[in-house]
Amino acid sequence: TGVAPSQEYAHSIRLDGDIILGGLFPVHSRGGGGVPCGELKKEKGIHRLEAMMFAIDLINKDPELLPNITLGARILDTCSRDTYALEQSLTFVQALIEKDGSDVRCANGDPPIFAKPDKIVGVIGAAASSVSIMVANILRLFKIPQISYASTAPELSDNTRYDFFSRVVPPDSYQAQAMMDIVTALGWNYVSTLASEGNYGESGVEAFVQISREMGGVCIAQSLKIPREPKPGEFDKIVMRLLETSNARAVIMFANEDDIRRILDAAKRNNQTGHFLWVASDSWGSKISPVIGQEKVAEGAVTIMPKRASVDAFDRYFRSRSLSNNRRNVWFAEFWEENFGCKLGMHGKRPGSPKKCTGLEKVGRDSGYEQEGKVQFVMDAVYAMAHALHRMHRELCYGYPGLCPKMANIDGKELLSHIRAVNFNGSAGTPVVFNENGDAPGRYDIFQYQSNRTTRGYRVIGTWTNKLDIKMGLMQWRASDRSLPASVCSVPCRMGERKKIVKGVPCCWHCERCEGYHFQASEFSCELCPYEQRPDANRTGCQDIPIIKLEWHSPWAVIPVFISMLGIVATTFVIVTFVRHNDTPIVRASGREMSYVLLTGIFLCYAITFLMIAAPDVGVCSFRRIFLGLGMCFSYAALLTKTNRIHRIFEQGKKSVTAPRFISPASQLVITFSLISVQLLGVFVWFVVDPPHTFVDYGEQRTQDPAAARGVLKCDISDLSLICSLGYSILLMVTCTVYAIKTRGVPETFNEAKPIGFTMYTTCIIWLAFIPIFFGTAQSAERMYIQTTTLTISLSLSASVSLGMLYMPKVYVIIFHPEQNVPKRKRSFKAIVTAATMSGKLQKGGDRPNGEVKTELCESMETNSDLIFPSPTLLFLLMKLCPRP
Repeated sequence: TGVAPSQEYAHSIRLDGDIILGGLFPVHSRGGGGVPCGELKKEKGIHRLEAMMFAIDLINKDPELLPNITLGARILDTCSRDTYALEQSLTFVQALIEKDGSDVRCANGDPPIFAKPDKIVGVIGAAASSVSIMVANILRLFKIPQISYASTAPELSDNTRYDFFSRVVPPDSYQAQAMMDIVTALGWNYVSTLASEGNYGESGVEAFVQISREMGGVCIAQSLKIPREPKPGEFDKIVMRLLETSNARAVIMFANEDDIRRILDAAKRNNQTGHFLWVASDSWGSKISPVIGQEKVAEGAVTIMPKRASVDAFDRYFRSRSLSNNRRNVWFAEFWEENFGCKLGMHGKRPGSPKKCTGLEKVGRDSGYEQEGKVQFVMDAVYAMAHALHRMHRELCYGYPGLCPKMANIDGKELLSHIRAVNFNGSAGTPVVFNENGDAPGRYDIFQYQSNRTTRGYRVIGTWTNKLDIKMGLMQWRASDRSLPASVCSVPCRMGERKKIVKGVPCCWHCERCEGYHFQASEFSCELCPYEQRPDANRTGCQDIPIIKLEWHSPWAVIPVFISMLGIVATTFVIVTFVRHNDTPIVRASGREMSYVLLTGIFLCYAITFLMIAAPDVGVCSFRRIFLGLGMCFSYAALLTKTNRIHRIFEQGKKSVTAPRFISPASQLVITFSLISVQLLGVFVWFVVDPPHTFVDYGEQRTQDPAAARGVLKCDISDLSLICSLGYSILLMVTCTVYAIKTRGVPETFNEAKPIGFTMYTTCIIWLAFIPIFFGTAQSAERMYIQTTTLTISLSLSASVSLGMLYMPKVYVIIFHPEQNVPKRKRSFKAIVTAATMSGKLQKGGDRPNGEVKTELCESMETNSDLIFPSPTLLFLLMKLCPRP
């Protein structure tokens, strides 16, 4: 079934052929204690080298591929150690090193005859990246092309340093990208890395870290390295160090098979089963050996492996191997003992085995068998070399059967160019091609080690071909547990919280809530809402602040409206009463014209309440400006005119009998409306300078809690404007009060001086109380309600005081004592005055002395209601005749 071995070497297999290919395989593991080689590797070693020999057999039988040319092989054991492999690989370059025999002579004096070593045209291997790098440095010096079936270190993609190196497996940079995509898809952002010392582990982790930096979003908690020669307890230390960042449950592993086994064992010893989430490279892949005996701790591990298919023809080939038909494999006897647990004769490798091998055992029947994962790639590497040689032969030896002289010495550089140009379907049916760096395209299967009640094993959960395609529904972490575990430094912030990144670790943060009127503008920042807005319930955006106004049903409005309505009813009642009794002595004595002006002002003071509570708009705001101070202005202009008239009359009466000017009713009305016109002029100027409009005051009820914030719809009447509007009326009120004080000594039967005085004193007290209440609540959240209520009640109280003190007594007399509202039947005042002015009678006395006439005059004045506001001439005369003591 193959080419018989012509010679056996202690650590090599030699197959004769026209063209010899070298082969490097880890037949044995690394030895310890100074011994280069350790135990036999059944799968990674024997399966792979048998795959190479099987591929050579198939090629030699293929009439279409390298016809009439036989491939041979020289296969070496690397013992999984780069330095040992370097020594072994020198065998490949011996034919290219010219030996100097000038100083050497045989015993009989003849020149020596050197055995000509095999000329190796290309090498298949090695497995470990560190071994491939070491060997590649030698082979490139002698221009020998090399195709690896398992070395995936990104460093080997450097075509300037490893220009004769190619591989049928993708580099770890693709693998690292695939692993990064897996981590991202699982929502993990905080992971640790673990690498075996050497090119494979270190460069794989370096590629992963580099991708994490470029992509962002994944942080490396720790990057740990497993030494080449680990000391006792080293793996326990590594597990404890991984636990220092316990949130980083995911561990990205680029480690060799032996290190994987030992790290799983250490996790098991330290009771960390189920804590770590392993994400491993193709060195773990879908192999059984790393998880035997520690299935629980490996459960849920996500592993990656270059996409492959089992080669059925190899299975048939390998199951048919026996001691008798496979003598060309110098390590097959050792494999036989290891595989079947027996020993072969006295020189068997297993002296402690209880039974002897019969030689009749059968692979797959008397032992377990599963094709090793890289068999496909070993065969693809051999076929790639064969296709390159075939292309070269067709170019150099077209139509020539077998090797032509041009291929007697194969140029390695030319062969390399043909290797890079091959394109064929490999043993698994997938295309075998190389890019300019000699790398194969990235195609991976993604596995997860799962267990259930009956079975345990690897399950394909996705693929990666330049992008990830993973089926999350197939994933399982613990027995029957499909919930996705977390490996994050910090849990995601809730809505309305920003991330405050921990310095130097972008995946770790503290969550800070956006306070006050700030909202979450982005993942990392809070921003202040516009002044007229507040954060929404989630604080992820802003919404308009609700706008409020004083509602009619509010207690702050109900009370002023109630008082105002009572006042309007009372005022209307007084006006109606006065109109109905317009010609009666009391109404006439009150000064009808001025009374109606005063009652109009009182009515307006009550009516302004409705404007102050009504919903603000341009019309309402305009009327507020007009009537806010107009009611008081009407009232106090009329009262001021009255008190001023009384004061002037009595002051003038002290000096002479001449009447003062402007004391007639018409004059009084002119003076009153002149005073009122000043208020109206001020309002007109206000309209021109600043036309009325509404605005929303967001500052008044801008509480610390944005949920309670409200915008208040207002008229544009500032506190200063209010003071100016009311200020003139208050000035009239103060002036009126001064005159009321000055006329307090006037006889009570002459005028209304005293009721006016009491009215003004009370009004002053009301407005003195109003000022601190109104301006003292400027910072209160209830400012709008308090100030509106205070202002309207103050106006209503002022009006009520005037109405109550000046008109209620008169209305009482008019309604309940009409008998007092008629003229008295006595001597006419004119007759008395006429008599009194007769100088002769007054001077001489006659029958009646002056005192009697004077007394009768004064008594008549006191009982005649018409004299409350007599004509000026008579009034001065009365003052002369009836002086107050």
